[in-house]
Amino acid sequence: MKDELATAKADQACRILEELGLDVWLVFVRETDEIADPALRIAFRGNVVWPAAFLYARGGGRTAIVGRFDADGLPDGLFDRVVPYDRGIRAPLLEELRRLDPRAIAINVSKSDVTADGLTAGMRELLEEALAGTPYRNRLVSSEDLLARLRGRKLPDEVRRVRRAVEVTESILTYVLERTAVGETELSIYRRFHEQMVARGVTSAWAAAHNPAVDAGPEKRLGHSGPTENRVREGHLLHVDFGVRAEGYCSDLQRMTFFGARHRVPDEVARAFEAVAGAIELASRSLWPGVKGRDVDAIARGFVVERGYPEFLHALGHQIGQSAHDGGTLLGPAWERYGRAVERTVEEGNIFTLELHVPTDGFGGVSLEEDVLVTETGSVFLSRPQREILCVSGG
Repeated sequence: MKDELATAKADQACRILEELGLDVWLVFVRETDEIADPALRIAFRGNVVWPAAFLYARGGGRTAIVGRFDADGLPDGLFDRVVPYDRGIRAPLLEELRRLDPRAIAINVSKSDVTADGLTAGMRELLEEALAGTPYRNRLVSSEDLLARLRGRKLPDEVRRVRRAVEVTESILTYVLERTAVGETELSIYRRFHEQMVARGVTSAWAAAHNPAVDAGPEKRLGHSGPTENRVREGHLLHVDFGVRAEGYCSDLQRMTFFGARHRVPDEVARAFEAVAGAIELASRSLWPGVKGRDVDAIARGFVVERGYPEFLHALGHQIGQSAHDGGTLLGPAWERYGRAVERTVEEGNIFTLELHVPTDGFGGVSLEEDVLVTETGSVFLSRPQREILCVSGG
């Protein structure tokens, strides 16, 4: 069966090669059930056992060089040429490269972007050995720029799929949080989320063990950790970080709930919530094609610091798509750990999270996360921004 979206992304990849002055994008993999290059979600949605080379050429040609027993598993229409081999991949790979004669061959290696760093060390060695003695050995470059654009520029069907994931996520959040009662454990709340995912035919956007993150009360630290037997209590906050995968695309949202009447929300919590929601709103209005990721982050970071809160110790936003952390441009500070990702510019079609948290004295952290789409005229929310704390009374 023809995968229309995969074919459209393949066509897009070939156009981006032209933009960047690259001649060939080479995805070189093996045993992808064990180690799957993240680019395979874009380039080829399937699995191979023997070493395989998928070549996308400037101008539109696409060739798959695969083991004979892998050939029948390729999607219909994705590749113009399928070259099966038996004894080894070196000879057919060199023959194809001689036919294309590329001056620059993009391979999936990157120091800044994990989604562009799928070529393993062993496969890199095998590739270099295969190309030894040819001019192509010295024409290998990083595919980081190619993949940043390819993953980031969402096609209309990709936007539709993310939008659906967001809608399902919000529906589940509303259903679960409005039914959560004082005395429940984080684990029981977590299980209800998973029951709703099953009922609605969606799966987890990231590792299920900590999706959702469920953080009840001031003692629970926010982060990438799973739920515990910690209980919801009257007068306490509940933080949830949750996302689903629908039709292969992800969402990522955070919400805050207070257990008690609205007039009992502590002033300190209300101020913190307003700071976080205000920073997200300001960042959304600053998110335009052409702006650098670090500049958007600096606007939100400055907003909360001006209100007396410390800097949040993470990036303001990452892209979402086929992965919850979809690579490419990052909305973050110019810190060592983020590399080149924050120096990239925002593009039309990018879908970002906007997320941050601030601490309170005695009530725990206040944290929100929204999903936004970048258009030619700015950004639009795909999620319904949480403008006030959800208050749940009774037990």
